[in-house]
Amino acid sequence: MHEKYDKIGKHYNRTRKADAFILERIFHHLGPKSSGVYLDIGCGTGNYTAGLSEKGLRLVGLDPSRKMLTTAKNAHNNVELMIGRAEKLPLKNNSVDGVVATLTTHHWKDLPGSFLEISRVLKSQRRFVIFTSTPDQMKGYWLNYYFPRMLEESGKMMTEVKRLKDLAETSGFDFVETERYFVRKDLEDMFLYSGKFRQLLYLDEDFRKGISSFSILGCGAEIEDGIRKLADDIETRRIDAVVRDYENDFGDYVFFVAQKRKEAK
Repeated sequence: MHEKYDKIGKHYNRTRKADAFILERIFHHLGPKSSGVYLDIGCGTGNYTAGLSEKGLRLVGLDPSRKMLTTAKNAHNNVELMIGRAEKLPLKNNSVDGVVATLTTHHWKDLPGSFLEISRVLKSQRRFVIFTSTPDQMKGYWLNYYFPRMLEESGKMMTEVKRLKDLAETSGFDFVETERYFVRKDLEDMFLYSGKFRQLLYLDEDFRKGISSFSILGCGAEIEDGIRKLADDIETRRIDAVVRDYENDFGDYVFFVAQKRKEAK
């Protein structure tokens, strides 16, 4: 069975890299101990895996896409990589000191099962950090004006913070905190809403090929029409009014942090 990201693997690393600010916030929320082993689920081409490794941590990157892992292996020789899914982690009980999941939970086929698996492999009182977006946050993207069906389908895949809290609670975690993330003008990782302030990026086919919403979920006709409309609006600067209409305080993405409960003796 071909994984979704096998289809875009050859384009993915042209536009995707670890963003320094996001990497620092993941590291902060993880609260790592340098002697531990840390798991990056849905590591893709290993950009954030390698970034965390460069901060002195021992990383294991896991992904279901062989194409992604091949790219990761060629680009980063300082991390351990393995094929696998969040729903069935190929690791022993209580074997890792922290888990990160960056822009990947919406691809997990069984969220409750995945949370239970993460709880199983994570040591007591260690952290699980998710970087994702919520359905409500995605409704605030100005991209909705140009690609409504694509954004609707993308939003259906996302999980509300309350649901994440409930999953954590029933899987042996205590909720720690959330932190809203607003796309910055110096963002280095070209994910879906990275062009919030750089609308011309969406006119670049290679940029769109590195984003699953465009490469997998998007309807060809809608994307073509949306791109033409966006190009016209950039030319006339009508885009400025569209962007203003979608301004909000929801945050564009969110860091979700949970900690595995202390096990009773």
